[in-house]
Amino acid sequence: MKKRRFLYSERMGDRLFSAVVGLIVLFFVAVTLYPVLNTVAVSFNDAIDAIRGGIYLWPRKWTLVNYITVLRKSAILTGLKNSVMRTFIGIFTQLTTTSLLAFVLCQKEFIFRRQLTFLYVLTMYVGGGMIPTFIVYRGLGLMNSFWVYILPGMISAYNMVVIRTYMNGLPEGLQDAARMDGAGYMQIFLRVVAPLCKPVFATVALFTGVGQWNAWFDTMLYNRLNPNLTTIQYELVKLLSTVNNMMGSGNRQQNSGMRNDMVFVTSESVQAAATVLTCLPIVLLYPFLQRYFVTGLTIGGIKE
Repeated sequence: MKKRRFLYSERMGDRLFSAVVGLIVLFFVAVTLYPVLNTVAVSFNDAIDAIRGGIYLWPRKWTLVNYITVLRKSAILTGLKNSVMRTFIGIFTQLTTTSLLAFVLCQKEFIFRRQLTFLYVLTMYVGGGMIPTFIVYRGLGLMNSFWVYILPGMISAYNMVVIRTYMNGLPEGLQDAARMDGAGYMQIFLRVVAPLCKPVFATVALFTGVGQWNAWFDTMLYNRLNPNLTTIQYELVKLLSTVNNMMGSGNRQQNSGMRNDMVFVTSESVQAAATVLTCLPIVLLYPFLQRYFVTGLTIGGIKE
């Protein structure tokens, strides 16, 4: 009888604990999701109507003017093309170079692997600063060049550590068996190691893609004088600055190439539309990589 009461009370305690945890999770989901849904609602709502407030999860007066205002500039399409190119090229080059470097540094017969690993990790904590970096890029001829988006990010010390840790977690017998069959290092990497590293490659690809897609500061520093090398993020930053200046000064005339129908938008509405357009590609890409994401970050740290 006492045992039954104990089991009953234990089940009740588990249910109560699960209910409390569920409520806490729902609270954090609501707190996290509400700003996103509110931003989407504001982006689809009429700008003048949105000034009244009271928009929460659903637009009160539907319109596409905010998105038309953002996408109307011809530079936006040029920036979109360059952003897509730098994202895909950046992912490919960084995955190729960083994974090869990680493969070399996880080979126990490579005598300098500890020293090189230390030097690469040191770059995560010590940097030259903006001005020396600018001088180096200018000396290398990367000013007004598309390659300023690609070459500086070909090697990532953090991603190298992530991939190297994952590779160290793979069974050593796989590479030994391949060597006994006469395979070289490149064959081992391409046919044995790389197929097993898909989860960590997907994780690094997501990290790199988000960084490349959201980058705009390098465009402002190195390519702002070349409109053919602009990026969508930099154009959206300039658009938001233009709208803020117009709304702040109360100027209803033509300003910085914007037409008079800018009167129908506000800085908040344009910012909401620009935010949605910026996040949309990453939001659409993430579900395809989600099943690899957690595995790629955690399984490399498991040692048997």
